[in-house]
Amino acid sequence: MTNIFIDTLNGKECDRPPVWLMRQAGRVLPSYMQMRQSHSFHELMSTPELAAKVTMLPVTDLGVDAAILFSDILTIPVAMGMNIDWTDRGPVFTSPLCTAEKPSQMLDIQPDKLNHVYRAIDIFRQQNPGTPIIGFCGAPLTTMCYMLQGASTQATFPRVKHFFYTNREEMMRLTDAVTSLTIDYARKQVEHGVDAFQIFESHAGLLPADAYKQFFLPAVERISKAVREMDVPVIFFPKGLGSGLRFITPDICNFVSIDWQMPLLEARRMVHPEVGLQGNFDPHLLFASQADIAATIEAYKPFFREHGNWIANLGHGVLADTPFEKAKFMINWIKETNWK
Repeated sequence: MTNIFIDTLNGKECDRPPVWLMRQAGRVLPSYMQMRQSHSFHELMSTPELAAKVTMLPVTDLGVDAAILFSDILTIPVAMGMNIDWTDRGPVFTSPLCTAEKPSQMLDIQPDKLNHVYRAIDIFRQQNPGTPIIGFCGAPLTTMCYMLQGASTQATFPRVKHFFYTNREEMMRLTDAVTSLTIDYARKQVEHGVDAFQIFESHAGLLPADAYKQFFLPAVERISKAVREMDVPVIFFPKGLGSGLRFITPDICNFVSIDWQMPLLEARRMVHPEVGLQGNFDPHLLFASQADIAATIEAYKPFFREHGNWIANLGHGVLADTPFEKAKFMINWIKETNWK
C-alpha cells in the first residue's frame, strides 16, 4: 500500500506530514450524528458492518490520511467478564474491582467477546483496500483505571492510586492478566489487516514518571513487541507522561504521540531520535478562527523541515462539540500548504 501515513511510519521522507485526528470518527461528523439518530454508540461499535462504516467516515468527510478502528478501549474489560452499561452519558461499570481484595481472581476471560472487532476490520479491509486502518488498544494502566474504579468523574482516579500503593502485588497480577489478553487482542487485529497500531495510555500521568517506567512501561513494551514482530508499526500515546518522555526509546514504539501540554521541540529533545513524533495541536484550537488555526499550523513548518518523522494530529481526542468546518479546514490546510 502506497500512502503518506504508512510511508512516514516506515521512515520515508515525504513532502508534508500525514494527518489524522484522535477521536475523528465521532460527534464532530454530521454523518456520524445522523447514524446516531438510529443507533446507540454501543450498537455502532459492536455491529461489525456499522463499525466498519463509521471507521471510514472521517476519511471520506474530513480527508484524513488514515482511518482508525471505531471501537473502545473498554472492549478488554468486557472480554474479562466485567459488566458495562453503555449509557448516553458514557460507559458505567456495575461492579468496579477496587472493592475486592483479589480482583485478579474475579476475572472471567472470554476472548470470543472480541470477535466483533475482528469482523469489523475484515469488512473495512474488503470495502476500502486502499485506505490504511489503525488498530488500537488501551495500555494496561489506563484499562485498569476503569476496571478498578469505573467510569470516574475524578480524572485523578484516587481509588486506583490508593490500590496501587496499598495492594502492589495484586495490582501487578492484574496488570499481567490485562497485558496477556491485550497482546492476543492486538495480534489478532494485525492478523485481520490493520496497517498500524496505537496504544492509548490516557492516564500515564497518574503516577510519578519513575514509577510509571518501573511498573507499567514494561507492559506497554510487551504489547508493542508483539505487534512489531508482525511487521506492523506502533504509535504510543502516553498522555501526561511529561519528563518521562525521556524513557521512550525504539524498544517501546516507532512513534510516540505527544499531548498538547508538551512543546513539540522539547519533546523532540527528550525522546530518542529514532522514535518519530505525532501530535500535538490543542484540541481547543479547532474552536479558533481559521486565521488562528492556519497561523498555529504555520508555526510547525520549521519543525517539520528539520524533523520529517512527524505525524500531524491533536494532543488528545477531538472534542465532542468541535465545529466540523474547523476540523475540515485544518485537515485541508495541512494537506494543501507548502511545507518545504
